[in-house]
Amino acid sequence: MFYTVGAIVILVVMFLAAAIRILNEYERGVIFRLGRIIGAKGPGLIILIPVIDRMVKVDMRIITMDVPAQDVITRDNVSVKVNAVLYFRVMDSNNAVIEVENYLYATSQLAQTTLRSVCGQVELDELLAEREKINNHLQDILDKSTDPWGIKVTNVEVKHIDLPQEMQRAMAKQAEAERERRAKVINAEGEYQAAQKLADAGKVISEQPIALQLRYLQTLVQVASENNSTTLFPIPIDLFRPFTKLIDVISEKDKTTQP
Repeated sequence: MFYTVGAIVILVVMFLAAAIRILNEYERGVIFRLGRIIGAKGPGLIILIPVIDRMVKVDMRIITMDVPAQDVITRDNVSVKVNAVLYFRVMDSNNAVIEVENYLYATSQLAQTTLRSVCGQVELDELLAEREKINNHLQDILDKSTDPWGIKVTNVEVKHIDLPQEMQRAMAKQAEAERERRAKVINAEGEYQAAQKLADAGKVISEQPIALQLRYLQTLVQVASENNSTTLFPIPIDLFRPFTKLIDVISEKDKTTQP
């Protein structure tokens, strides 16, 4: 009698151990009964029929997947290595189990293929400058492809672009040449503006000759304020005009007196 009760207790314990499952809040259990799916259950306490029922756990949290570096030849025939990071989650646990053998592996392979395809359709400058546009394009393609599997792709980010050393040197030279071009343009614009201001100043001085003398006096004050040992005294040109006129008169008289 004692052995019979002990055997019954052991059988009950074994039955409960095989029948009772506890799922976390972020887990769902897809139940198969005699090979046919009966739906997803969870979270919490799940009771299965031993031998008859089989459960497959599915994680419903957002999964972060690193897409390995891919060798890509861009549209302008530049060889680069591109890697990315993929964020997705399972929205329909039933489809994630019955529509694809291994949704993690399938999503990884699809992401690698799509990354090579999309990056190969753009030029290098677009790949470097318009990364947000490429990220959105990758997300749209992956989201549509994985939708039958019950997977939602929330975000795709191109993480790193590895350029050859020759291309890096060429881009550095291009950037340096661009900076030199901008410096020359800025210098030329400064010269043009300075010449324009000098021309405007010349027009003002030609209309008001006294302005030139005021400018001379201002220069004298600036030189004296610097405590230099040499002092310049600007002489107005108007002081020499009487002498020049006298010289002109004398020269005219000499011409008339000559035989």
